[in-house]
Amino acid sequence: MSSCDDILAKKETPFSKISLAYHLRSVANVAVVIAENLGLDKNIAWKGAILHDIGKTSPYFQQTLKDGFRRSPNFYFRHEIASLFFLSLVEASERDMVIEMIAAHHKSISKDARELGLLDLDENTDDCFEVHSNGWNEWSSNAYIILEELGIETNPISLEEAEDNYYYAVDYCKKQKSNCSIWRGVLMAADHYASSLEELSDSSLDKLFIRPDLSFYNRQHHLYPLSLITADNAKLHTLVTAPTGAGKTDFLLRRCQGRVFYTLPFQASINAMYDRIKNDLSNTASQVHLQHSASMLKVFGNKVGEVEEHILQRHIGASVKVLTPHQIASIAFAIKGYEAMIVDLKNCDVILDEIHTYSDAIQAIVLKIIEILVSIGCRVHVGTATMPSCLYAKVLSILGGEDKVYQVSLPDETLETFNRHTIHKRDSFDDMWTIIDESVSRNEKILIVCNRVKRSQEIFDMIESQYPDIPKMLIHSRFKRKDRIVKESDLKNVFNEMNNACIVVSTQVVEVSLDISFDLMVTECAPIDALIQRFGRINRKRTESTIGSLKPIYVLKPPSEKGDALPYSLEVLDRTFEVLPDGDVMKETEIQGMIDFVYPDIEVRNLDFSGIAFKEGKWQIKKLRHNAKSALLDLLDISSAVCITESDKEKYLLGKVQESSMLEIPVSFKSIGFNNLEQLDKGSRPFVVPDEAYNVELGLLIDKTKPSNYKLSEFL
Repeated sequence: MSSCDDILAKKETPFSKISLAYHLRSVANVAVVIAENLGLDKNIAWKGAILHDIGKTSPYFQQTLKDGFRRSPNFYFRHEIASLFFLSLVEASERDMVIEMIAAHHKSISKDARELGLLDLDENTDDCFEVHSNGWNEWSSNAYIILEELGIETNPISLEEAEDNYYYAVDYCKKQKSNCSIWRGVLMAADHYASSLEELSDSSLDKLFIRPDLSFYNRQHHLYPLSLITADNAKLHTLVTAPTGAGKTDFLLRRCQGRVFYTLPFQASINAMYDRIKNDLSNTASQVHLQHSASMLKVFGNKVGEVEEHILQRHIGASVKVLTPHQIASIAFAIKGYEAMIVDLKNCDVILDEIHTYSDAIQAIVLKIIEILVSIGCRVHVGTATMPSCLYAKVLSILGGEDKVYQVSLPDETLETFNRHTIHKRDSFDDMWTIIDESVSRNEKILIVCNRVKRSQEIFDMIESQYPDIPKMLIHSRFKRKDRIVKESDLKNVFNEMNNACIVVSTQVVEVSLDISFDLMVTECAPIDALIQRFGRINRKRTESTIGSLKPIYVLKPPSEKGDALPYSLEVLDRTFEVLPDGDVMKETEIQGMIDFVYPDIEVRNLDFSGIAFKEGKWQIKKLRHNAKSALLDLLDISSAVCITESDKEKYLLGKVQESSMLEIPVSFKSIGFNNLEQLDKGSRPFVVPDEAYNVELGLLIDKTKPSNYKLSEFL
């Protein structure tokens, strides 16, 4: 036990008391493992991690941890600034790297959102050093005790020497040019890991940076033609074009040599891929993690090991990490923590599955991400069933051209064995009732796909009324997280396995890598690439008996108004509907021509604005700085808000993080943020919606998210 056990790293709770000495040791242990993986100096990583929070020894910081402490309007104290006073305890040749680990591990050094960065405070206040060094001779002695215990040789530092250390750090930070600091990334990743796992961090170190054993994917079968093609090729990168069910996932994983990041566009698809890879590698030491807004819920359990695992999902060093491009978009925008993401990604294999399925903004960001991945030594593997030729050419160029990219596709005679669907065009959903009746009478599984949540709810209501005794389900993005998890599981394990009639109504969440195989589809018209992904959920099972069999898909005519076509371009929908066959087979050999008809050229959105941090092969942001998240959220227009029902309010406020998160409903801020709803100041700061605005079968009912629908008793 330390002689300074009462000097804390963070506020004490009834469940946890983390001393500063314990925290510094834990962060240093993780930093050493990270540095070793990157080929960096482990000794510098250790010293920088030990020193990064030593400024918390100051009584100015310790008072902030006491119950009832409230900051006065003029109070400022940054523990990382006080930590810089100890800089002379490391060799002169090591100090610059240690500064990068300490000075900005919480804030940008300048232009911080709250103007609390090192250079912000130095330039905008007259007493930055004086405030942080107040009582120096008294509290620095406690710091020496902690540092000596942790293996740092110390000597008394005078106030003048501390001031010299401070201004050396300030001058170093002022002269920094545009670049990315790997040392900052090492510290932030280690600090995040150790802080989240607390007492479990040291015991988990042996789970970091394990190279996955992917030998499972060397399996071969003639029904999956990509399994018969060698993945052994000296070229760094990969571009694979093949239909759904040809074995793309196995082939892409066979191309990987190190740790793997596997990206897919939708939560449902990455949940399914996580389940698949985790099961495939269950007999190996490989650590498979899932990272998205609800990933902790997917893996959460009650045992200590399960709790540990759910925390690990967000952290560095997984053997395989399954995620969406949103999780790595921070590197293109230099959002806080982007250096830690780069530290995790550096020299890894990155699989980008179906990158064309995004909006033009996401597409442009993904191209920028590919550019950055190549610059940090990643091997990039792109798999697609449907990529326009013009986009393919852009990706090929960024990856370095034919000399560096292993390009794989299937011959026409093989593609012909993947003809699985007949396409029929219809004017509206009203034309479909007879077709659905006949399909139900044949005990078939029916999938109905809509482009908007509200329309999917309307269709489900009609199906409920028309077929009250038939098993049915509605699945989209606006359910409570706990309900969404159940629905995804039921879709795959219950409805998909039924031998009798059932009907599933969905939105785009079923498009990619969801392993279900239904008999008939009715879908609203979407862009050709999205439609082909949807079609992959019909007649998906590939067996000797199913090759050559055809299942029907009915595509509804696009609307006539641009506003009704959203979230898609009406022009793209019209060209898609025009090029589709009607009453004829969807031929795999003709799909590329259809895609190129719909997308004769792709105008990649111009991302040349201040939010983009990497251009023309160079970082455009000053070292030790990061950008605000708002630019990224605005551009992506992603579901950047959550809501909860009024009945769940108390449970949300009193529950643990995992329990509270399960009550959240992801939603676009634009759809709910201006409705004058109550908003909680806890967790994800959810909006509180009336109970009648949520239905376990229908999900969130946006039209009812009004304060006038709150229960009156709450306000009496």
